[in-house]
Amino acid sequence: MNSKHFLSTIPTFLVGCLLALSFHIYFTSPISPDLLDLPPPSSASVPPTNNHLKKITKLGEGFLEGPEDVCVDKEGILYTATRDGWIKRLHKNGSVQDWKKTDSNSIFGITVTASGDLVVCDVEEGLLKVSEDGVTSIVSHFNGSKIRFADDVVEARDGTLYFSIASTKFGFSDWHLDLLEAKPHGQLLKHDPSTNQTLLVMDNLYFANGVVLSADQDYLLVCETWKFRILKYWLEGDRKGKTEIFIENLPGGPDNINLAPDGTFWVALLQLASSGFEFVHTSKLVKHLIATFPWLFNLVFGAHKSAMVVNVAANGQILRILGDTDGGEISFVTSALEFEDHLYLGSLSSNFVGKLHL
Repeated sequence: MNSKHFLSTIPTFLVGCLLALSFHIYFTSPISPDLLDLPPPSSASVPPTNNHLKKITKLGEGFLEGPEDVCVDKEGILYTATRDGWIKRLHKNGSVQDWKKTDSNSIFGITVTASGDLVVCDVEEGLLKVSEDGVTSIVSHFNGSKIRFADDVVEARDGTLYFSIASTKFGFSDWHLDLLEAKPHGQLLKHDPSTNQTLLVMDNLYFANGVVLSADQDYLLVCETWKFRILKYWLEGDRKGKTEIFIENLPGGPDNINLAPDGTFWVALLQLASSGFEFVHTSKLVKHLIATFPWLFNLVFGAHKSAMVVNVAANGQILRILGDTDGGEISFVTSALEFEDHLYLGSLSSNFVGKLHL
């Protein structure tokens, strides 16, 4: 074969390789994606992002692996679940206690009940009760199927537990596929401990995440991470059972949400796309490519590179934005809890709980 003939076959070979790769991606991709509508640039009425989160104190540094959520009891003791399976206590004197061991490394949402026990969301096992007596199951199945991605939970005054199911299709190990697919696989459920009955409250949610009750408990809010918005579901009054948008076009995907002492809400926001990679969510072909080769996802996901929390008024207006724009002190913040004039921050990429004086 002469060199001229050899060179002439290279374009054909490359085209063939590209076609083969395209067929491989198309037929092996685990997703059927929709495009994701990224929020427009923030308006001038939104407070500017700053670096206030760089002023945090790091509680329990080195002893708390990925504390995704934080709650506090009547005695002022903080609780968090870590990736090594422990429910940890953070005492006011600064000490960290290994309180209760679970068989899971995927506990997310955590709340203190009126009785003083904890209810936690185990991604694999559903809702669990954690008390001095140990760990017991509250609900693990819904409509005959095992719950696969319990995410956050809150208790109402009557004892009802409202909890989110982030995705009914994808689990914790492949949650990134839910983001790439960008379809409404999430749910909001409620469980009545007195009857042991679990009911569907909301369906077709785009990664149902944080859940919180209003100060008067006349409505609840649920975060839709992939939609950059928070929905309001009325529990009382003329609009009982109705759903409306509480706030939309947030400057990040809302994760956990907590009620502040003044009736406002603290919301942790995630940067779903690294700067310069926003195009990924506007191309089905690129989404298929990343889903087929998962190692690419870390290049385009932005939550590990920054942190942001917002304080939102009861009327849906953003009051404050606190950030760490380069993630130098803390990144991937997933929850923000206000207690005694301090903000406590959970993060899946940290080995501490952040504490910020407000």
